[in-house]
Amino acid sequence: MLNPRLCLVIGIFSISIFPVLVKWAPVSGITSAFYRMFFGFLLILPYVLITRKFTWPEKSLWLPISLCGLIFATDIAVWNLSIHYSNATQATLLTNLSPVWVGIGTFLFLPDKPAARFWLGTLVALAGMVILIGWEAFSEMQLDKGFGLAILSGMLYATYMLISKTVLNRIDIVSFMTINMAVASIYLFAICLFFDQPVAGFDLSIWFVFLVQGLICQLLGWLTINYAVKQMDAKRVSLSLLSQAIVTGLFAWAFIHEQVTLQMIVGGLIILIGIAITFRKPASRQADR
Repeated sequence: MLNPRLCLVIGIFSISIFPVLVKWAPVSGITSAFYRMFFGFLLILPYVLITRKFTWPEKSLWLPISLCGLIFATDIAVWNLSIHYSNATQATLLTNLSPVWVGIGTFLFLPDKPAARFWLGTLVALAGMVILIGWEAFSEMQLDKGFGLAILSGMLYATYMLISKTVLNRIDIVSFMTINMAVASIYLFAICLFFDQPVAGFDLSIWFVFLVQGLICQLLGWLTINYAVKQMDAKRVSLSLLSQAIVTGLFAWAFIHEQVTLQMIVGGLIILIGIAITFRKPASRQADR
C-alpha cells in the first residue's frame, strides 16, 4: 500500500505548478481548465482499456460521481470568473476558506466531527495565508460579485472533498477519475462555447503546456490526492492543500522569476505550522505508545 501522506505531498506539488503553466500559456483560464481535464481523460483512457481496470459503478454511485465532475469543473470556472470580477489575490484568499467549509460540512453531515486541533490548525493556517498574500489585500476586500464568486468557489471545493471522500469508499480511484474527468471535460467544453472561449488554433508550445497540465496537474496530481482523500481524513487533506500557495510561489520564483519576500516566507511557515497542528496526535494517544 502506498503511503497516503507521501501521495498527498506529490499531489500538492503536481497541482501547484498549474498557475505557473497558465501564465506560460496566453489563453483563458477556462480554456486551460478544459484542456487540463480533457488531456487527463485522454491519457488515462488507454490504461483503462488495456488493463481493463475500469469498474462499472453501481447505479447509486453514478449521480455522486457525476456530481463530483460537475462540481470540480464549476469550481474552476467560478474561480476564474471571480478573478475577472475582482482580482487574483482576493479570489485566492477567499477560495482557500475551503477547509472551514469542509469542517462545517463534516460537523453537520458526517459522524466524524472535527476535533479542536483541526479548528486551531485552520485558524493558524488561514492567518498564515493572510500574511503570505498581504494584509492590504485582505483589508481592501469589497462585498461585490467577485467576493461572492470566490466564496462560492471555496464552498464548491469543500463540497467536492466531502462527496469524493464518501464515493471513494465504494469505488476504485481509477474508475472514479475516468468518469469524473469525462463529465468535467464535456461540461467545461460547453462552458467554453457558452462564453465564446477559444478551443483551437494554438501554437505547438501551448498544446505542449496543455499536455503537461493534463498529465501532471490533473492526472498525477488528482490520482495521488484522491488516494490521500480515500485513506486519510478529508479535513486534513483539505487543510494541507493550503500549502499550494507556498509551492506555487516557489515554482513561480524558480521558473518565471517572481519575487519571494520575507513576508511570503513568514506566511508560508505559519501555514505549515497550522497544517502540522492538525496532524499532531492527541497527548493521550502519544502517552499510550
